Amino acid sequence: MFQKVLSTFFILFVGLVFAQTYEIQYISSYNGKAQTEQPPTLVWVNEKENFILNNKIREQKADYPFEITKIEKPSNTVVSYAFLKQGETISTSDTETITKQAFEFTNETKKILGYNCKKAITKINSNTIEIWYTNDLKINGGPSVLGQNLGLVLEIERNKNSLISASTIKKIKKTDIETILKGSINTTDALSYKDLLWKSRFTTLQVFENETINFSDNSKSDKNIKRYAHGTIILKKIKFPKISEGENIFIELKQQSNGDAYDRTGTIFFIPQDKSQSFFDGLEKGAKTLPVYENGNGKQYFGITTTENYNPAIEMMRFFTPFGINKFNHIQLKDKNWQTINPYREDITELKPSLSEKELWVGAFIGNYDKGGHKISLEITIHKSSQTIHKNNTVIPLFNTLNIMEMAGQDYSTMFDNDKGLSVQFTLKKDLKNAQLRYTTTGHGGWENGDEFVPKTNSIFLDGKMAFSFIPWRTDCGSYRLYNPASGNFGDGLSSSDLSRSNWCPGTVTNPNFIQLGDLKAGKHTIQIKIPQGANEGTSFSSWNISGVLLGSE
Repeated sequence: MFQKVLSTFFILFVGLVFAQTYEIQYISSYNGKAQTEQPPTLVWVNEKENFILNNKIREQKADYPFEITKIEKPSNTVVSYAFLKQGETISTSDTETITKQAFEFTNETKKILGYNCKKAITKINSNTIEIWYTNDLKINGGPSVLGQNLGLVLEIERNKNSLISASTIKKIKKTDIETILKGSINTTDALSYKDLLWKSRFTTLQVFENETINFSDNSKSDKNIKRYAHGTIILKKIKFPKISEGENIFIELKQQSNGDAYDRTGTIFFIPQDKSQSFFDGLEKGAKTLPVYENGNGKQYFGITTTENYNPAIEMMRFFTPFGINKFNHIQLKDKNWQTINPYREDITELKPSLSEKELWVGAFIGNYDKGGHKISLEITIHKSSQTIHKNNTVIPLFNTLNIMEMAGQDYSTMFDNDKGLSVQFTLKKDLKNAQLRYTTTGHGGWENGDEFVPKTNSIFLDGKMAFSFIPWRTDCGSYRLYNPASGNFGDGLSSSDLSRSNWCPGTVTNPNFIQLGDLKAGKHTIQIKIPQGANEGTSFSSWNISGVLLGSE
């Protein structure tokens, strides 16, 4: 009887020993400086399983999304839990992350928190990782999945500058994991897990999804999408959330040919409606109902400059379609594997003051005369960030000469054949500090002597004085050859898409220039743009699509 009781006691004692749980806290530093903004990493370790989280998660004060990692023993199964938002948790698992780790073991030793430690080295994505671990406690674990089978990892250093190191180790009777891992958890595959977690880190506004932009009398508006100019313009009303200081805004476009083989001008824009008349009125009633600009060259240009009662469309992105991507991929050339979709992505954070908490018409235009036209998808994403580059609180639209309503009779911007060029008067109600002109420019005229292929100086004058002058020119167009299956090949061994152009290439975004204007006083000012536009040759002519928005802080 005594022997049976002793045996039972021994089993219980062994069970208690194996059930012993350690709580280790780790602090992070970079180049020797503690990263106090990061909560300490928290690790619970026992013979059955390990959990990796942080103190904010334990206190249930963590911002969404956040993750917890579980290592199941002895299978070395890594289970990842992602808390995307309140009531939405997903998980995935794998059995290879730990078993595939390879280390170089060294003879170096040191003590950390009084424990004897050894060093192992591994490399991940060209990063050198040094891992210090101890076998004194006869238990395995650590602040990441790295080195889980070596012992208890007490320190991990990456590239000699980023360090995570144990600060405390203590025994505990139980963890708080049951209060955290509760409720329904949806299991998914590893790739979907990463995708859902990534997308939960930012806000996505879906504008267009696989929409057609073409030239056809059959293009009609519906309850979601408005179509104008025979289908070459599509428009949708989008409600923007409050966008706080320190958040970044990106616009992402994906485009494919749906029948049109040529390189075309495209733009993504939104319509300010803070004055009595807007660009939307021109779409609804015709371009000639908008304010007219004349500079003495005998032509009239409608809806391109700001007035007391009108603001032009604000350009978010200028892009150019390549020659026939996807639709014309059947055109074969040796060693040319054509891309199937053209992606464009641009940071537009500087436009935040015009977007935050606004409901706006967002539009896309591609100039083409093809019934198939193009297919596009467009989304706007808003990201939290610790880096604030654009600190302006004011956005004032000044001009946009791109003839978005080209297929509804809006004329090309040929006003630079006159010395006056484009001259815009505007009035500031308040002083504007650190003023900048967000200036986008591209030259057009697609023949040998056209401004598309001839470098031309753009000169910007503020109140009669030269503010900036430069030659907008792109020499990297050949980099995008694989986006241009229908590009013509010439006898000199070049393709049309290879040729340098006036600030654009087939298949690319044209970035805006940010021109420093200094501090501007309240009152009237004039912005003037001069470009030595090339002369007409028969029916061929040159033009310049420029848009300008004034940024600054009141």
